[in-house]
Amino acid sequence: MIKAFQNGVDIHKEVASKVFNKPIDEVTKEERTSAKAVNFGIVYGISDFGLAEQIKVTKKEAKEYIEEYLRKYQGIKNYMEEIDKIAKEKGYVMTIFGRRRNIPELKSQNYMVRQFGSRAALNMPIQGTAADIMKLAMIEVDKKIEEYKLKTKILLQVHDELLLEVPQEEKEQVTKMLKDAMENVVKLSVPLIAEVSEGYDWYSCK
Repeated sequence: MIKAFQNGVDIHKEVASKVFNKPIDEVTKEERTSAKAVNFGIVYGISDFGLAEQIKVTKKEAKEYIEEYLRKYQGIKNYMEEIDKIAKEKGYVMTIFGRRRNIPELKSQNYMVRQFGSRAALNMPIQGTAADIMKLAMIEVDKKIEEYKLKTKILLQVHDELLLEVPQEEKEQVTKMLKDAMENVVKLSVPLIAEVSEGYDWYSCK
């Protein structure tokens, strides 16, 4: 999976190719959609029932997708088991930058609450690290705006997006600066790819 990211391969097609045991160029749109749902759901504890509802297949088929995925991507299965073990032993999980979230739900007498705790434990190191990277990128962008004495302003952060108000004469400089900050503020084993779009209002940027 890391190799696929490094080589710029469509990760959902790559996963579909492995799960459905077929060449990547033979993967159908429906199979890619199924693989995408598994990719985004698997480490958040998606159930076979939840996956079946999402991609409109039987519970049995969804269960087979999940099992095949975890067989093909053993490293992800190991990660999930390790995070679950750490959360239960320590009572918390952390992002790669050391930000911590306590998971008291894992000690609850209520089964549903414990299940929520397990999902939160898997979710937080991933989503939390993404949030940390976003904040670091915002700090870097703000520093560059100050350093170059730009009139550009950061208006809004929405998940993994930054919305900036940029004077026309600063557009080219800010485009390069923003992309560089978003892609290089942190170095991981896979590249962070950022896309920059522009428009006279937020709607036309989409």
